Amino acid sequence: MARHPEYQYLDLIEHVLEKGDRRIDRTDVGTLSVFGAMMRFDLSDGTFPVFTTKRVFWKTAVKEMLWFLTGQTNIQSLLRENVRIWTDWPLDKYRKATGEEISQEDFEARILSDDAFALQWGDLGPVYGKQWRRWLDADGNEHDQIATLIQTLRTNPSSRRMLFHAWNVPELGQMALPPCHMTYQFHVTGLGDAREATKTVKPKLSLLVGQRSCDLGLGAPFNVAQEAALLHMVAQQVDMAPGELVWVGGDTHLYLNHMELAHTLLSREPRAFPKLRLLRRPDSIDGYTIDDFEVSGYDPHPAIDAPVAV
Repeated sequence: MARHPEYQYLDLIEHVLEKGDRRIDRTDVGTLSVFGAMMRFDLSDGTFPVFTTKRVFWKTAVKEMLWFLTGQTNIQSLLRENVRIWTDWPLDKYRKATGEEISQEDFEARILSDDAFALQWGDLGPVYGKQWRRWLDADGNEHDQIATLIQTLRTNPSSRRMLFHAWNVPELGQMALPPCHMTYQFHVTGLGDAREATKTVKPKLSLLVGQRSCDLGLGAPFNVAQEAALLHMVAQQVDMAPGELVWVGGDTHLYLNHMELAHTLLSREPRAFPKLRLLRRPDSIDGYTIDDFEVSGYDPHPAIDAPVAV
């Protein structure tokens, strides 16, 4: 029997615990870090690689991906979807700028109720979605990398240039957080099979994501789930079948205040991954909502609380 694919994640945690370089990082929390890691997940049978050794709030992960795809950069629209994962950064900025020790709850309430306040304090700068959908070049022209990707997949699927990324050097300093998952490259197999007379076999679309910095305890489970959701969406839009999700990590680390989380994960046995079905096919990549995602068979171990390093 094949080994459960989640063991790739658990093995990586174990490797970091054993071999990780102890260092003080940007957040001053400290990490154990290794450089270079890879995980591969086969999505071709509808598998949705939502890790099971702790509950992953996959709807929140997918909502964040849908937000990236809109090109928006303000947390107001995220908060309307009850997604709070980006609040820490603008909240920290607001507290430092004003000296006001406002609670996260009150800050989020003001962002939601006061558009002018949201405009001033809720924007994250030119983060992911801005670069994906509205990359600004030196001449002032905007480039929609997602639209270009989908057009290329439809017209030249054997291209080696089917990618988008968010590491826009001149704008890094304006971002609340520089992009961690930076490069998304797509690859199509089975084009010859699809051209056969039967035409019943769809080409398979695979995705390789390059992540420069990975918080293994909190970030990786989230990122893998949302990247798998993106692959399912793009494949549907270009009439292909999902293939493989390949995740590559650069600085792959555990925060020192996540040790208990790591040991708890390692004590648990992975359970079967759930399946994902898209309930409809929107007219474009912009048309998806969280209600389009039907996930069945997700039976994880309990959630584990752990602090976010800002």
